[in-house]
Amino acid sequence: MPEPDKTYRIFISAADPSADAHCAGLITALRQKGYDIEFVGVGGPKMASAGCTLLESTTGKAAMLYNAFKLILHFYGLIRRIRGFFKNNKVDLVIVCDSPSFNFHVAKAAKKYGIKTIFYVAPQLWAWAEFRIRKLRKCCDKLCCILPFEQDWFSQRGMEAVFVGNPLFDELNIDLPGHRREYADFNPANARFALMPGSRPAEIDSLWLPMQQIAARLKKKYPAMTFVTVALDTEKEKILKATQIPGFECQYTIDTVRSTVSTCDFAIVASGSATLQVAAVGCPMVIMYQSSRILWHLLGWWIVKSKYLSLVNILSDKELVPEFMPYFTSIDPIVETIEHLLEDSDKLSQVSGDLINLAEPLAEKKASDEVAEIVVEMLH
Repeated sequence: MPEPDKTYRIFISAADPSADAHCAGLITALRQKGYDIEFVGVGGPKMASAGCTLLESTTGKAAMLYNAFKLILHFYGLIRRIRGFFKNNKVDLVIVCDSPSFNFHVAKAAKKYGIKTIFYVAPQLWAWAEFRIRKLRKCCDKLCCILPFEQDWFSQRGMEAVFVGNPLFDELNIDLPGHRREYADFNPANARFALMPGSRPAEIDSLWLPMQQIAARLKKKYPAMTFVTVALDTEKEKILKATQIPGFECQYTIDTVRSTVSTCDFAIVASGSATLQVAAVGCPMVIMYQSSRILWHLLGWWIVKSKYLSLVNILSDKELVPEFMPYFTSIDPIVETIEHLLEDSDKLSQVSGDLINLAEPLAEKKASDEVAEIVVEMLH
């Protein structure tokens, strides 16, 4: 165990808002252990509020897929700064969270200076890049998995991996089975829809417009239908409002995905971690994501090995909910799929129950506490 009278320094690297939140929860859990730990790293406002000294705020620069190329030079400069920090300062442990394209470099720099490294949120090599497992083994001492099947997958490939639970559910103080929904008396004409285009600028740019167009189409068939969308903060809310289709009516809220969707009958969700929060309240959904058509046809179909692309369907090992990934241009298939589901109350009830069953194992452990225990062990 760590020495109670010794000061430890932990470097934490997070590059997007969700990782910032996960790491803030971990910092809080570690502080409750009572050890003298100095936290320094790169991340966002939640990590800073939890007591981490930031070399740079990175969460506002998060990008995905082809949009990330715009930031390559900036992030490589940041990697050099981090490498210099490791060289000139004693660091007892490095924790990298998600964003493998960036954090592989951080972990590699840590190993160069002999610093133990934890990956919190395992990179999804099982989906698209199994060949990178060798690289991961070289720079990772402990792999904290947030999806149940990942522990066995990585362990079978020579990694010290453990399922720690999913940090999205750390503050989930609700009775999941109690959120199973029955749609026997459901009337689609009065449905309340959640539109969830994501929090990253690239997601909003590519998904917010088609989500509104889908909603407008549905509104023509069901005039009493209402819509709500959730924003990460006031800045994102302004972006959503500024790009609203003229005449389209939508309620805007700054809240959690889970809280917002709990008041809705159906959701259209950007692929990613938000889909698990929607699942936790048993809300049927369709999942969308848009990519570069050129890059997808040149590389995507060849690199991606997973049968399904959304987390909900990957965990179910079946198409529990419809996924349109990648979505390119036409919204017609999406509208038709939603209309068909809205008219099938039995199917909606079944999907709601299946989503709750899917979410329950993810909420059995509190990830921040589990990872904090691993950190304490590794500081010894």
